[in-house]
Amino acid sequence: MTAEFDVVVVGAGPAGSTAAMQLARAGLRVCLLERGPAAGSKNLFGGVVYPRVLDDLVPLWREEAPLERWVTRRATMFLTDSQALSVDFRTTAWAQFPYNGATALRPAFDAWLASKAVEAGAVLLTSTTAVGLLRDASGAIAGVRTDRGDGDVSAQAVVACDGVNSFLAKEAGCAGPSDPADYTLGVKEILALPAVEIERRFGLAEGEGADFEILGGTGGVGGGAFLYTNRETISVGLVLSLPSLTESGRRPEEILAEFKTHPAIAPLVAGADLVEYGAHLIPEAGVSMMPKLATSGMVVAGDAAAMCLASGLWLEGVNFAISSGAAAGASVAEALAAGDVSGRRLEASYRRRLKEGFVLADLERLKRAPHLLLSDRVQHRYPQFVCDIVEEVFTVSNPAPKPRLASLVRRHVRTTGLRWRDLARDAWASWRMLG
Repeated sequence: MTAEFDVVVVGAGPAGSTAAMQLARAGLRVCLLERGPAAGSKNLFGGVVYPRVLDDLVPLWREEAPLERWVTRRATMFLTDSQALSVDFRTTAWAQFPYNGATALRPAFDAWLASKAVEAGAVLLTSTTAVGLLRDASGAIAGVRTDRGDGDVSAQAVVACDGVNSFLAKEAGCAGPSDPADYTLGVKEILALPAVEIERRFGLAEGEGADFEILGGTGGVGGGAFLYTNRETISVGLVLSLPSLTESGRRPEEILAEFKTHPAIAPLVAGADLVEYGAHLIPEAGVSMMPKLATSGMVVAGDAAAMCLASGLWLEGVNFAISSGAAAGASVAEALAAGDVSGRRLEASYRRRLKEGFVLADLERLKRAPHLLLSDRVQHRYPQFVCDIVEEVFTVSNPAPKPRLASLVRRHVRTTGLRWRDLARDAWASWRMLG
């Protein structure tokens, strides 16, 4: 038996639920497929979301969404084995309307967003995996095959939001073979602490949150680390380059355990109880790994389309997924109303909407950032270089005179194996991206 809909959306993450909500609001019959027992149950996330993208879609999201803490403290840390340097920013502006980012746990946040799609009229079908594409007699996409015993789902169009390394995008010919260098492995623990203790350790007012993005501390493996405060838990984890992790021969949980013993991190997580551990792949390379965004009868959105920003200064994913899902849903609805779901029409409409917003503009502008961030210099030499200079500047060695900064820089360029031309090249690349 085959269920019939106008559109089937595969994946009830932020991209899929937003696309389904848009399509259902356009009066279409929409099926939202989720392989887990509930929306969000298969997602690993304990980080910061930037829900302002929901202002027009769900105007009351501030009152309704299951957010943990409003982030008022944002720190970027550089770690060596024995040193830590932080650029720490705080503002009271982020603790009041219209706010900025908030920490969230994906199982709760995704379930809430999927409920908005259901309220709009979408049918949520959980514990259902799309195992392939249905095609009609002409070869056109006509829905998806599922692992359910009671049949497949036919539709005039498919929105593929089936996550990183999307097999639907590959089957449709939108994506080629995966390159491990384009991905990182995110590993995370959720650690329980009382709310008042979290606020004491992180110097926060009641209900406020902190976001620490960290370079170094990954045991020589390329990548970075993070630490986020939730209401009564802390999310702590690593983002590790797949090739670098493989070459190291180390297990990610071993590196994470070592990271938590770092002198700058250990006091923040001491005595916390482990609630959850998990790992997942992250599409790191942005536009350089982005698949073809549409083909006849199908569009690709969210992580399935590599719409995740990993630039070091900005690390965002959920807001990119929501915006791409909204654009995908609107484009498919427009195409169905016109009776034309050709790849050419869908691609043009979808790209136009993505360019009118921030998704493609930011990804294009910062397309070189992942390559720069995962370079050996940024990963290993710069943290040591900066920390060594700062340590020497603030070390009082009377009766010797204070060191000159220029001489310190020259000396530590040599001792860390850096070259002036590399410093100049990386500075110029950073300026082109961020300036």
